[in-house]
Amino acid sequence: MTRARTTGLLALTAGLSIVLWVVGIYLRDGSGRQIPDKASDQQVLAWVRADQNHIAIGGWLFMIGCATFIAFAAILRDRMVRYEGGTTTLSSVLFGGALITALGAMGTMAPLVAAAINSDSITASTAGAFRQLNDAFFLMAEMSAVVPVAALGVIAWRTGALPRAWAVFCGVLAVVLLIGPIGWAGLMFGFPVWMLGTTGLLARRHSVAATYAAPSISVT
Repeated sequence: MTRARTTGLLALTAGLSIVLWVVGIYLRDGSGRQIPDKASDQQVLAWVRADQNHIAIGGWLFMIGCATFIAFAAILRDRMVRYEGGTTTLSSVLFGGALITALGAMGTMAPLVAAAINSDSITASTAGAFRQLNDAFFLMAEMSAVVPVAALGVIAWRTGALPRAWAVFCGVLAVVLLIGPIGWAGLMFGFPVWMLGTTGLLARRHSVAATYAAPSISVT
């Protein structure tokens, strides 16, 4: 696969993932439908029954976004392998961490989607338990996101695949993700920036390389 094609696919999967995540979260929680963090099990069940279509559709779109993120990570791994040279250790770590992050992110929606689909037959305690599972999977996604972010930062620093300033950004974001009270912001806001920034920088690198590689045309 040519670099131009992988760059295009990287941009497509990054953009599609982020759009699906935003739309999915909005459908589930938007327009004032989100319930308080400390809602009772009965309140959770009432919410699920009242907005089961929004929850199911929003959650499903969000999980599709997680699937396209896996494709993004696979393409990014392919690009980083070329820069690592004889070893693929960090590139493999990057993809493995991204895969776990995607599974954790899916888990933030899957329990409530299941609750929405079965809202007529579940109890209040079951609905409450499903909502708590969402929080558990969010923590899983938050912590595992450290791996691809840090791995890319090390690759960028060692190989020059990306500017060293971006490697520093990766390091800072990895630290933010590790800090519990603010890690959620790193995942919800910093991680999409990491995806888009990485894609843009790789596209710029390809554009510059193509410009210098193009044969000069003399006019006589």
